[in-house]
Amino acid sequence: MAQPRGDGRDISSNGPRTVASVARALALLEELRVSERGLGVNELARRIGVNASTASRLLATLESAGMVQRNGQGPYRLGLGLVSLADRVLARLDIQALARPLLVELMEQSGETSTLSVPGEREAITVDSVPSRSSVVSMARLGRPSVSHATAVGKVMLAFGGGPVPPERELVVFTDRTITNRIGLATEIETVRQRGYAMVFGEREVDVNAIAAPVFDRGGALAAILGLQGPAARLEDPTSHLPILLDGAAALTRALGGGRSGLHRSHAGG
Repeated sequence: MAQPRGDGRDISSNGPRTVASVARALALLEELRVSERGLGVNELARRIGVNASTASRLLATLESAGMVQRNGQGPYRLGLGLVSLADRVLARLDIQALARPLLVELMEQSGETSTLSVPGEREAITVDSVPSRSSVVSMARLGRPSVSHATAVGKVMLAFGGGPVPPERELVVFTDRTITNRIGLATEIETVRQRGYAMVFGEREVDVNAIAAPVFDRGGALAAILGLQGPAARLEDPTSHLPILLDGAAALTRALGGGRSGLHRSHAGG
């Protein structure tokens, strides 16, 4: 990579041409990123190999744009302007594109159908899936809303994004295992919230079991839900696939810039 010259002119080696002042400003930001504490002008100048006056001018320019900040005459730290830039990038990320490799990996490792759902106004909506390669397979219908009280994805939606089921909405019976008691459902949702994932055993379809985990965005809000589902006869214990599901949800949370991935790890044994 090209290195900045002392005279500030454009230079190049084997890579593209670079502007020395821009390269130095980026070097300053990188030094502040890796530092666990703020850094002063002289220390920053030494680290990037320029004199203090040059470093001071660069820092003043970055400070005016909100890229760095400091209290009074104290050390410099990264500024909130970077958060705004990061948010713009993260807002453009395609959750489906980011999740697709994870869905494939989940299916390959578990042998069961993997799903990606996103929060809707009232229900979570399935937007992508990778079907099991087995001869007997539980198929996920794209665009199909999850039933909040009778699916693993729906319970995650209630626990982390949707709030309680409105009192005017009937808890429809699908099988003899469907939870139709509101107190019982509230208890179940609190359990989901505490352990960080949801399971169902034949609650919407008598022969289908499932497990699902939340994915969070940068602000800590529910951004998506990863799930695995399969025939009850084969997926007798959904928690057998819990580690890979939680790892996938944590990976997607990190890809979205989310900061709650620790929730997945803390409950990985639960």
